[in-house]
Amino acid sequence: MEKKYIFLVCSCVASFCLAGCNSDLDDYKAGSSSGTDVEVSEASEDDYVENSTFTQVVYIHFSGSSASVVNEVSGVSVSQSGAAVIVSSTVKEVEYILSGTTTEGSFKLYSDYKCKLSLNGVDITSVSGPAINIQSGKRIFVVLEEGSDNYLTDSSSYPSSSEDQKAAFFSEGQLLFSGSGSLTVKGNYKHAICSDDYIFIREGVRIAVTGTVKDGFHCNDYFLMEGGTLDICSSDEGICCEEGSVVIHDGDITIETNGTSAKGIKGVGNVTINGGEIRITASGKGSCEGIESKNILTINGGLIEVNAYDNGLNASKAININGGTIYSYSTNNDGIDSNGTLSISGGLVIACGTTQPEDGIDCDNNTFAITGGTVLGVGGGSSTPTSSVCTQPSVIYGGSGSSGDLFHIAADDGTGILTFRLPRSYSQMTVLYSGPALKTNQSYTICSGGTSAGGTDYYGYITDNTYSGGTTLYTFTVASMVTQVGSSSGSGGSNPGGSGRPGGGW
Repeated sequence: MEKKYIFLVCSCVASFCLAGCNSDLDDYKAGSSSGTDVEVSEASEDDYVENSTFTQVVYIHFSGSSASVVNEVSGVSVSQSGAAVIVSSTVKEVEYILSGTTTEGSFKLYSDYKCKLSLNGVDITSVSGPAINIQSGKRIFVVLEEGSDNYLTDSSSYPSSSEDQKAAFFSEGQLLFSGSGSLTVKGNYKHAICSDDYIFIREGVRIAVTGTVKDGFHCNDYFLMEGGTLDICSSDEGICCEEGSVVIHDGDITIETNGTSAKGIKGVGNVTINGGEIRITASGKGSCEGIESKNILTINGGLIEVNAYDNGLNASKAININGGTIYSYSTNNDGIDSNGTLSISGGLVIACGTTQPEDGIDCDNNTFAITGGTVLGVGGGSSTPTSSVCTQPSVIYGGSGSSGDLFHIAADDGTGILTFRLPRSYSQMTVLYSGPALKTNQSYTICSGGTSAGGTDYYGYITDNTYSGGTTLYTFTVASMVTQVGSSSGSGGSNPGGSGRPGGGW
């Protein structure tokens, strides 16, 4: 079985949320059945366990093939067969505390009201279905007690049932994680953790998915995260939301996947990244991509580093980059690929695609606007920025290049504005560059080879360095928003303008 390994560490201080408007779940559902029209901006007050009161407690302690239950709550009934415990509740304000170890047990809950589920050093291995099975559409506040280590494992096959159950930790309603303990989950049947509603993870939470047949985290409405640590190894998606958008506000995220057509981060709706550090290696075959949105991908900040077999970044309708530091490398396709429009207004964007016919940056002949930031695209070809909507000049160079060679652009006074070490060889290479140092009506020189001393090297993008000894390829003057020199494979947007004259060849 091909497996997908994902490690996420999030330490955000605001919401991992759905960008947009109302956070109320009822409004969300009423406004959109698809999850792509109305978005949630932050958790509601009702999603915080401290804003609820739980005055009644049921204790369940597992021990081998049995479980002991302490229940003095009127309106709560408990039945069990060995260590398989089933709880039914018709009353409010109940907390269930699970502890102990069983290799053939489970916890199943029916509840008419929201409840608190405290995991206090519990280790459940089920031999017949989910380890924890919440058959309630209400809020479940899952608290990982301080200093506790908790483990959940389901069976590889489930008994036939009319009830929905598809994860080691399954809930019909919302799963709201808090606390400073740890939870380790293995999904032998399908998903590791699944809510048919939404999942909310708060700062301090530590969850590890050591293996799963399908998704590490799976939900229908949205995935909300304020912080915590997620360590995921899955055979399909690490985090999958069937209907909502996914937004990362902050955090440290490292993802490794090698499953066929697996995605590092996938959103059926919008994907919005506001900050944090995200590192993705998606080395599987097929359409194995780094970050994919089936709608709009927006990056407002943060550090994003992607190495993918297929597209590094991909979106169906639009990609909007307003800030951040982005390195996106594809071994078999485009570095950045928007099937709709593409706009870049800030940040550092480095996109490396493979050889022809793939591009460093591709927006399928749609509007491509560059209004700020530093943009570097290298591939067999490149989409051409649309002059009429750009406010920052670009240059597109066409030629060839060998892996490890330096590509350098300098102003007339010798000041270097770009030094980049090519990550692979191109018999036909297209380089797209745009940056604040590229000025209209000024002349520049493109060089190849040579040496670079000092400075900082970020995936071949070298700054604050001293360049020398290169071979001059072209000199050009920036006469319009897009200047094309050499023999390139530009596509989309407006026709490039400007002038250039050869000074050598690669």
